[in-house]
Amino acid sequence: MFPNSILGRPPFTPNHQQHNNFFTLSPTVYSHQQLIDAQFNFQNADLSRAVSLQQLTYGNVSPIQTSASPLFRGRKRLSDEKNLPLDGKRQRFHSPHQEPTVVNQIVPLSGERRYSMPPLFHTHYVPDIVRCVPPFREIPFLEPREITLPEAKDKLSHQILELFETCQQQISDLKKKELCRTQLQREIQLLFPRMFPYFACPLESRLFLVGSSLNGFGTRSSDGDLCLVVKEEPCFFQVNQKTEARHILTLVHKHFCTRLSGYIERPQLIRAKVPIVKFRDKVSCVEFDLNVNNIVGIRNTFLLRTYAYLENRVRPLVLVIKKWASHHQINDASRGTLSSYSLVLMVLHYLQTLPEPILPSLQKIYPESFSPAIQLHLVHQAPCNVPPYLSKNESNLGDLLLGFLKYYATEFDWNSQMISVREAKAIPRPDGIEWRNKYICVEEPFDGTNTARAVHEKQKFDMIKDQFLKSWHRLKNKRDLNSILPVRVAVLKR
Repeated sequence: MFPNSILGRPPFTPNHQQHNNFFTLSPTVYSHQQLIDAQFNFQNADLSRAVSLQQLTYGNVSPIQTSASPLFRGRKRLSDEKNLPLDGKRQRFHSPHQEPTVVNQIVPLSGERRYSMPPLFHTHYVPDIVRCVPPFREIPFLEPREITLPEAKDKLSHQILELFETCQQQISDLKKKELCRTQLQREIQLLFPRMFPYFACPLESRLFLVGSSLNGFGTRSSDGDLCLVVKEEPCFFQVNQKTEARHILTLVHKHFCTRLSGYIERPQLIRAKVPIVKFRDKVSCVEFDLNVNNIVGIRNTFLLRTYAYLENRVRPLVLVIKKWASHHQINDASRGTLSSYSLVLMVLHYLQTLPEPILPSLQKIYPESFSPAIQLHLVHQAPCNVPPYLSKNESNLGDLLLGFLKYYATEFDWNSQMISVREAKAIPRPDGIEWRNKYICVEEPFDGTNTARAVHEKQKFDMIKDQFLKSWHRLKNKRDLNSILPVRVAVLKR
């Protein structure tokens, strides 16, 4: 299975999948004849240009040169081969007694070739990075279910809707991120067999696009979040974030700096509680954060995506609140304030707790679709199985924004209550050590941890509460979004 494909489908046809398996095998030593025979298994692939693969040495073994030239047919060279450059020809093995060799890793072409790509995601486009893999296919799941935007009958609601339509992430933005993810996955899958030969269960790696890019709450300026999963069910193992995850990311970071420097820039290893590698893709100009085995991030991405398209007022309201929080500098977990994920959960919780709820608890209604135990290659199906929610609440976007600010400024009990989207209500704080002496408690819907644990200073907590109260008073008096969020500035930062 290919769980990282957004539809749970392989990114290439089964016919080509058989060919590509040669490059993703564990680092077994092959005979010269096996390597030669395997090289010609690609004769049926759609290879329109000859692409030579640079050398790569695994440890002390000798590298080999392979070629994906379409001019090779069987073991006989065609006469046209003489016109190929030297590095485009099949290399001979000079002696049957030389050191054992393993398959060479595929590397991207030069930056100049990368920038001259045809339009993204055309059905017949074959990426230059891996010419032995068939073209990327359009993924229907990237096109969300059609949803009619709410009407805006007052000034404030119109401002919210206009800001949303201007700043929301476009399908083209998501496709650029998905293309980068697909290409990086191929590279990382080639890297992994030699990284972890000592594990009893042979490792497989999948790269998932997670977070705001896929959950429906992204903007045009949203970074891309990637989760590298090393070996899934049934051999899935827990990765220690302080040791194994850092080791894995150190090797990935080194790979980015050396082999992929032609199209990845500024790779940086951040040794946080959950370590990440930050980098920028030169082609899409998107900033990415890559973590290892943060499985809960994959599950909550599809839970939030279901909420995003469950009711047409959810996405505009979340976007304007994220913009508001960012403008007032209370939307940065690295600086001791609220993460975007916590803010989204706060909005969903508010919409669940209205006298006439706008959202239900999906985990209560559809436990089989959002179980923490569901296998990763099935989590993408949940949004497709849940129908739109019909609420009797007809509040407009302006009233909902005002109500959100009022709820957290005057109604919610920060001292004794915890925000729970899973329960669709405020619940008493648990007595565990993780919840004691915490200023804000927002329950993660799957693993029950506190997503707002970054708010650990009273000064920052007071600043957050103060912004809720001040913004509520200003918006209530003026009913103008500019009174709490300069719309023009927000649009420029989209």
